[in-house]
Amino acid sequence: MSVKLEDVLKDENLIKNIEEIAKDTALLHGVLMRTKETPNSPEVVSYAPITLFPTPVPTALFHQALAVQTHFNRLVDRVSQDPTFLEETLASTIKVDDFTARLFSIYKQVQQEHLPQSIVLGLNRSDYMLDHRPGGGTSLKQIEINTIAASFGGLASRTPDVHRHILKVANLPEECDRVLDNNPAAGLARGLAKAWQLYGSERAVVMFLVEEVQRNIYDHRYVENELWKRNIPVIRRQFEDVCRTGSLDQSKRLFVDGREIAIVYFRNGYMPQNYTSERSWEARLMMERSLAVKCPDISTHLAGTKKVQQELARPGVLERFFPDEPETVAQIRATFAGLYTLDMGEDGDKTVAMALANPDQYVLKPQREGGGNNIYGSEICEVLKNLKNSSERTAYILMDKIQPVPVQNYLLRPGAPLRPNSCLSELGAFGAYVRKGKDMVFNECVGHLLRTKSSEHADGGVAAGVAVLDNPLLV
Repeated sequence: MSVKLEDVLKDENLIKNIEEIAKDTALLHGVLMRTKETPNSPEVVSYAPITLFPTPVPTALFHQALAVQTHFNRLVDRVSQDPTFLEETLASTIKVDDFTARLFSIYKQVQQEHLPQSIVLGLNRSDYMLDHRPGGGTSLKQIEINTIAASFGGLASRTPDVHRHILKVANLPEECDRVLDNNPAAGLARGLAKAWQLYGSERAVVMFLVEEVQRNIYDHRYVENELWKRNIPVIRRQFEDVCRTGSLDQSKRLFVDGREIAIVYFRNGYMPQNYTSERSWEARLMMERSLAVKCPDISTHLAGTKKVQQELARPGVLERFFPDEPETVAQIRATFAGLYTLDMGEDGDKTVAMALANPDQYVLKPQREGGGNNIYGSEICEVLKNLKNSSERTAYILMDKIQPVPVQNYLLRPGAPLRPNSCLSELGAFGAYVRKGKDMVFNECVGHLLRTKSSEHADGGVAAGVAVLDNPLLV
């Protein structure tokens, strides 16, 4: 961190002045979030949680995350197209994890029907932390890849101007050039637009599948607006709407409320609680069976599970998907942290013993998205002692705990006092790809995201109220 920024962080009077300016600037630039919690509660809009200052990130590691993203796009796509790999990898998981089993059941049904849709659209986000080992320097290590409902591409497009303005107010104008332009919303929309164009019907719409209460709606709206700019119509519907008014015609075209759906963009459906009834599952199946382009389709959803992530880290597995690309394999593998199976058998038993001996060195991960699900420290021992000899343990994977270096910053949240925090950050790279048949017709890294939280919190994202939005300050 530059000396100047360190000095600013210690100036209490300046921080107090900047706090009010930062709130107003976030509102002016549309870094917004609803505070409405239920359909019947009053609707209030405020600024989304954000750091007061951008966080230093090494330039080389930042560009490494962006450069490898197109390879991860291709990897996810190839995994999704390999039924043998998916079936073998998830065989133990689906026996003990009901949610993954339901998704897999839909996948198998769709596989058997040999659906006519040849257009595949992927919008994902690969998340990393900076791992610092004594004497070993700092390296980029992947936390996970999100293949469904990867969020904050919209708000991340608005935050650079907020931090640049704050840096000017703090009399740090030379730092502004180190906060890069970033517009994931436009990039994600380019992917959606390409798939819509390939679908080939100007009357057909893009349907955002959403929750009833959507606090993060402005994040969606920025992507929506980019589509409307291209004269691509967008509707927002819930599972219940698809249950009530959805249908397939003889050609398996999907209609909802009488509108033909070109793309189903899932911003919901990644957690068990999103499926409130059997009708929700019936709606998911109908959408998957349809001619509409799904983002993601069911196979790409499964390709993003933690079990697949762990399997890809095993020696020789990446070579299965990139047999003639050793450079690609090396670039992807360089980002992998240690990942370990908990399947029944000798390897899984070794993993259990390793975790019980040094629980603070690992993270126990279930097959869940949405943040706040991981298990740390002494809780790992509690879970694994109970499941040690049970196949229930195969619902989890074990991962090396990444060791980042904390950085001082202020976390600006509506209704919360501003105070200095020791902070940890997570860097995300957004990917977008479109495949038509065997041809990858669009494959880009379309932007980045930095989220920061107090180091006292082990897990949880912005939507969970733990992390806040941030920007990299390249150093």
